[in-house]
Amino acid sequence: MAGKLTEMPAWQALAAHHRGCGGANGFNLSRLFAADPQRVQTFSARCGDVLLDFSKQLLNPNTLHLLLNLARDRDMANAITHLFSGAAVNVSENRPALHTALRAQTPVPLDGHDVTTDVRRERDRMRAFVETVRGEHKITDIIHIGIGGSYLGPAFAGDALLAYAEKPLRVHYLSTVDGGVLQQLLTRLDARATLVIVATKTFTTAETLVNARAVLGWLAAQLGGEQAALAQFAAITARPEQAVSFGIPRDRVFEVWDWVGGRYSMCSAMALPLALQVGMAPFDALLAGARAADEHFKTTEFGQNIPVLLALLDVWNANFHDAASRVVLPYLSGFARFPAYLQQLEMESLGKRVTRGGAPVDYDTGLVAWGESGTNGQHAFHQLLHQGTRLVPAEFIIACRARHDYPGFHDMLLANALAQAEALMLGNAASEPHRTYPGNRPSTLLVLPEADAFHLGFLIALYEHKVYAASVILDINAFDQWGVELGKQLAGRLLPELAPHAPVGPHDASTAALIHYIRTHGRS
Repeated sequence: MAGKLTEMPAWQALAAHHRGCGGANGFNLSRLFAADPQRVQTFSARCGDVLLDFSKQLLNPNTLHLLLNLARDRDMANAITHLFSGAAVNVSENRPALHTALRAQTPVPLDGHDVTTDVRRERDRMRAFVETVRGEHKITDIIHIGIGGSYLGPAFAGDALLAYAEKPLRVHYLSTVDGGVLQQLLTRLDARATLVIVATKTFTTAETLVNARAVLGWLAAQLGGEQAALAQFAAITARPEQAVSFGIPRDRVFEVWDWVGGRYSMCSAMALPLALQVGMAPFDALLAGARAADEHFKTTEFGQNIPVLLALLDVWNANFHDAASRVVLPYLSGFARFPAYLQQLEMESLGKRVTRGGAPVDYDTGLVAWGESGTNGQHAFHQLLHQGTRLVPAEFIIACRARHDYPGFHDMLLANALAQAEALMLGNAASEPHRTYPGNRPSTLLVLPEADAFHLGFLIALYEHKVYAASVILDINAFDQWGVELGKQLAGRLLPELAPHAPVGPHDASTAALIHYIRTHGRS
């Protein structure tokens, strides 16, 4: 990936092409479709029975040709090889990002050791634990305590796969340090039928440990002491000794590793609450789907490579069409949390302002990812998508089949998704200005045959690889997140200052005034 991105011939060719077309106005989608009846075939890609239709994006065949040149000039093929081989792609922390090893079926060496043996060991332990808990029928509820990558993926996947579960367990996620949420949850649960999972890679995450101690206190009071309470705890961590020091039995501590980032850990033991909720068979299918996406990313030429194409579209929209965000619209049952899951995956990975070598960038990196599931967004924010002043590319995710018994419902859902994409593209002229839709708003449709466990795993890995492909093009590190550290450090310093009469350290005038106001008004 030698050379500054904006000085590369491929980038300059794209800039000249954009200027030559007259900017966004030069990519009139209605005219492009009228001029090319085969446009959908040109601007689509498939992997098995998964379809990506990006024909409604603001680009023409020359645009696509130049974007693919950019991917080649950024040495995308070698970058993909480095990811799967265990190279230190996380340059700021000098370590690999081997989340693909979590579902690999062939050896993955790291420092002379095949890490897949560790993965299989933990998965076998996880399988035995899941089968025991679900087989005994004593546990009805699980409190999963974690935040970020320890929470967002399993919570999203659990909702998405609930329709595929036999006798699902109830999983309650505790992430925020909001005592009101904790209080409301604990009043609803039977302590003797509750399993608690503490998920923290370092076992030092402040929010997670505060919640864990509070839940331990509740269980101890209900069950007659800490020893009895801790017997109903399990942990997921890269620091097993820390979990054991907390009091959790070693045989209930499941390991993850430093070579797996939290937001890339869905195929590891971090998915324990998901496997407990829906069973190991759906989790195994999820792993198989993720492997299929890995193979697609590794072996498919870039013009049909879905992660590479999605990454190129984001770079094109952000840097040449001035898009600041991308809306994700899953018209799928159980996908309400998917936009939040993608927010962490994409915005922690791509929200960077320096290159892999530490130089400031002079181009736009990560887009803001946001969205809502189903038709809910149509009655909330689609007004801005259709008639607002900012260009917001849309990403629709749909499935041809649904798993429920209500005839007509799924067709209605699909009709709404297709109609929204068509309306964004075509617009509608009206005699009254406030009724006019300008149209020419770009969108992509990702079509699954069904949102089952296999295709959910495929989708998760697809977006993991899309993020990595974007980071390769943008020359940034997708696997660190230093931007989250400063707020943690300041919060630790501020916390004791909120106590009555505690000395207040040096702060800006606003923060100092707020501390004083809270101390004055926050306690009766």
